Amino acid sequence: MTANQSIAKAAFWMGCSLTCTLLMTVSGRETTRELGLFQVMEMRSLIGLALLAPLVWRAGGLAAMKTRRPVQHLARNVAHYAGQFAWLYAITLIPLAQVIAIEFTTPIWTALLAMIFLGERMNGWKTAAIVLGLAGVTVIVRPSTAGIEPGQFVVLGAALTFGISVVLVKSLTRTESAVRIIFWMLVIQSVIGIVPALYDWRWPSAQVWPWVVVIAFAGSYSHYCMARALSHADATVVMPMDFLRVPLTALLGFLVYAEVIDIYTAAGTALILCGNLFNLGSRQLRPTAPA
Repeated sequence: MTANQSIAKAAFWMGCSLTCTLLMTVSGRETTRELGLFQVMEMRSLIGLALLAPLVWRAGGLAAMKTRRPVQHLARNVAHYAGQFAWLYAITLIPLAQVIAIEFTTPIWTALLAMIFLGERMNGWKTAAIVLGLAGVTVIVRPSTAGIEPGQFVVLGAALTFGISVVLVKSLTRTESAVRIIFWMLVIQSVIGIVPALYDWRWPSAQVWPWVVVIAFAGSYSHYCMARALSHADATVVMPMDFLRVPLTALLGFLVYAEVIDIYTAAGTALILCGNLFNLGSRQLRPTAPA
């Protein structure tokens, strides 16, 4: 398989992941109108296991889910759950615009950690993609510069743990299938989250159940699609594509909730798209290495 074919497949699966993330954004907003965040996360994991069952069966059943890397699975999901918790805590401390801006330092941490632990290489194109992506996000959210607050350190920690999670997923894709990675994610995170979820458990109403199913599907398969993307390309190539989540979320807000898209969002979107075109287009300019 050529490099271009790998990048195309990575872009396809990342596009699927972004689509699931957008579905999760809407369903998350609708479910949290009635249910607590920890309960939503727990139900997402438990229902997600049921929704993943066809892929588990197709892969060979529970016997095929056995792994020789339980420590890496546990580390990845502890990091990811901790990142989720820190992100949720941060939004109670500082403005959401700052949370989003700082969260999107995740590709930087991912690239640095991938270089250190996975031996991936940085180049001018990848660096340009990250810089343009961060510049675009900053233009869109326009974070305040009025001093340093504790919440900013909290969300920075969340971004770092998300970066750790992505690098561990990339490492796991070398020996583990995407189905096995998501299976253990759902199992481990459902165990981690059961206690805080039960603390404030409420039975969902009939109106919110469809949204619960949507968030369970989207939350599970967004990670499945990202794992597939990471199996086709380096983390330093895949993760800058995630910058598109910001302008796409802004577009979703406009279409679903009539939230206005201003000139800053349009300019930031242009920077993000340029960054991703640099990142993907650079691979097409390189000659294919001989087998």
